[in-house]
Amino acid sequence: MPKRGKKYQDSVKTFDKLKQYDLNEAVDVVLGTAKANFDETIELHVKLGVDSRHADQQVRGAVVLPHGTGKTVRVLVFAKGDKAKEALEAGAEYVGESELADKIQKENWFDFDVVIATPDMMGVVGKLGRVLGPKGMMPNPKSGTVTFDLVKAIKEIKAGKVEYRLDKTAIIHVPVGKKSFGSQKLVENTASIMDAIVKAKPAASKGKYLKSVALTSTMGPGIKLNTAKLMD
Repeated sequence: MPKRGKKYQDSVKTFDKLKQYDLNEAVDVVLGTAKANFDETIELHVKLGVDSRHADQQVRGAVVLPHGTGKTVRVLVFAKGDKAKEALEAGAEYVGESELADKIQKENWFDFDVVIATPDMMGVVGKLGRVLGPKGMMPNPKSGTVTFDLVKAIKEIKAGKVEYRLDKTAIIHVPVGKKSFGSQKLVENTASIMDAIVKAKPAASKGKYLKSVALTSTMGPGIKLNTAKLMD
């Protein structure tokens, strides 16, 4: 177990580690423990009572945060013809076809944050599954990143659209904003994501759905949230 720094150890002493806080209170505690000398990202971690090995218990989707993420998002679009022109005009940083796929595969190029593709380009993009998949960047219809409506997709991503999905341990990790957002914006962003996750509960899920929920800053400790109230 790595030794924690003094700021972290001091932060842990300021709250009850066993208590499950209401959302508003939890955000205030997180902000009080975010003591790094940079604008820390505030992250949400949700442990679900589902079996991520089964297709009918997957939880995945996307939501546009009311106040964005506080991050400048670089968008890469796989499109051709008029759709390529449309993507550039909508603000995509990179637009292309197989030449971009080759650049990613041969040069290990990843100067982008989100990948969007038109359906007719998935034959090209599909070959990138092994490199984009582990990074959570593979375009997917469920998250709105495989679409012919490129203008809408790009604008939503630039406005603060985030994707949530289970990892192999049935946990969702997703950013909800920056420390500089302040309490109210972080509460609203977090509530927006939690609402989407609760509504996405699979029919095959049995027992307790929200096993644990925590908020944390980049360098700070996790603050537990009251799961019963989040299910209301």
